[in-house]
Amino acid sequence: MTSPDPDTGLFAPGWAGSPAASATADGAHLQALLDAEAALTRVQARLGLAPDAAADAVTEAAHADRFDVRSLAERARAGGNPVIPLVADLTKAVGEEYGPYVHRGATSQDILDTATMLVAARTLGLLLADLDRVQRAVARLAAEHRDTAMPGRTLTQHAVPTTFGLKAAGWRVLVLDARDRVAAVRDSLPAQLGGAAGTLAAFTVYGTEDTQALTAAFASELGLRAPLLPWHTLRTPIADLAGCLAFTAGALGKIAADVLVLGRTEIAEVAEGSGGGSSAMPHKANPVRATLIAAAARRAPQLAATLYGSLAAEDERPAGAWHAEWEPLRDLLRLVGGAARDTVELTEGLQVHGDTMREHLDLTHGLIVSERLSAELAPVLGRARAKALLTELAKRTYAEGLPLGELLSREPELKDVDLGELTDPARYTGSAGALTDRALERP
Repeated sequence: MTSPDPDTGLFAPGWAGSPAASATADGAHLQALLDAEAALTRVQARLGLAPDAAADAVTEAAHADRFDVRSLAERARAGGNPVIPLVADLTKAVGEEYGPYVHRGATSQDILDTATMLVAARTLGLLLADLDRVQRAVARLAAEHRDTAMPGRTLTQHAVPTTFGLKAAGWRVLVLDARDRVAAVRDSLPAQLGGAAGTLAAFTVYGTEDTQALTAAFASELGLRAPLLPWHTLRTPIADLAGCLAFTAGALGKIAADVLVLGRTEIAEVAEGSGGGSSAMPHKANPVRATLIAAAARRAPQLAATLYGSLAAEDERPAGAWHAEWEPLRDLLRLVGGAARDTVELTEGLQVHGDTMREHLDLTHGLIVSERLSAELAPVLGRARAKALLTELAKRTYAEGLPLGELLSREPELKDVDLGELTDPARYTGSAGALTDRALERP
C-alpha cells in the first residue's frame, strides 16, 4: 500500500480541491524554488556574470516534474530546509559544464524566501478573483433587498428594524476592505537576495559590481518587488501576509456567522442554496459552506500570531524563527483561499426569505419600534409621561400578548396620532436605504 499524498486534504474540506490548494501544494512550492534558481542564473547571464548557455541549461532543467519531492522532503532534515538537497539535484541535472552556475552567490534562505513570495503572489491572485466574485454577489443581494425589512439584533435580542440590504452592503464593505489589503500586499511582495549573511559578498567575488542592479533585475525577472535591503531577519513581508490573510478570514467569517444565525431552523430568514446532508438525519440540510468558512476564521488568527511571533529573529539568520513560518503561512494561504472559494458558493446561491423577516418583525408585538414611539410621543404627552406609558404598556404587551399599537389606541390622549404608521416596523428603518446606496457606490 502506498502512503497517501500529504496534500490531499482529507481532514481539510475547507481548502481541499480549491485553486489555493493547488497553488500551495508541495509541487507548486518546488516549482517556485526552481523558478527562483533559474531566474538567478538568467539574470547573472544577462549581466555578463555567467554564460548564456548556463542560463539556458538551468532553465531547461528547472521543472518540478523532473525531481522527487518526497526524496527532497526526507533529505531536507539533514540541513533543515529543502533548498540544500534541491541545489544538489539541480546541479546534477544541469550537468558538469554548467552546474557550477546553479545557486551561485546565493544562500538557501534567498531561494526559499523568494519562492515563498512567488507562491504567495500566485495564491493571492486567485484569492482576489474569488473576492471579486463575492463582492459582486453581495452587491446584488444588497440592491435586491435594499428595502427588505428585518429585525436588527443586538446582544442576541431584537433591537430596532433594519434591512437585509444594509446587512449585505456591510458584508460587501468588509470584502472590499479585504480586497484592498490583499492587493496592496500582493503588489509589495519582494524577492530576497542577500547571500550568506545579507551582505551580498559572494556576488562581488563572482564579478558583480552593482549588487543593487543585480537584486533589482532578479526581482523584475520574477515579477516581484526589489527590496531596499536583504530581509533575512526583517520579516515585514511575512507580517504583511499574516495581517491581510487574517483580516480576510475574519471578513468572510462575518458573512458566515450571520448566515449561520439567520439560517437556524427557528429563524430561517436565509438558507444556503444547497445545504449539506447528515450521516444520521435524512431531513437535514446543513449550512456546510458557512460552517467551513467559520472554521477558517477561527483558525486564522492563531496562525497569524505564529507569523507575528517570528518577527523577533536574532542575528543575520535565525535558528527557528524563519523555520516556524513555513507551515502556518501555507496553512493561512490555503485556509483563506478555500474560505473565499466557499464564500463564492455561499453568496451566489444564498436564499433570502423576506416574508419570514417581515413576520419576525411582529414577534414582539410592536415593541421593536418602542424607540421611535418614545421619541414621537414625547412632544404629545411630555417626555416623562411618554416613557412611563410605554414602560407600562410594554409590560402588558409581554404579559397579555396584545399588540402595542392596540394598547396605545385605547389612550384618549393619542386619538389624533397615526399609530398605524408609527408602529409599522417596516417604516422605521432610518437611513438604511441611503446607507445601502452609499455602500454600493464604492468601486
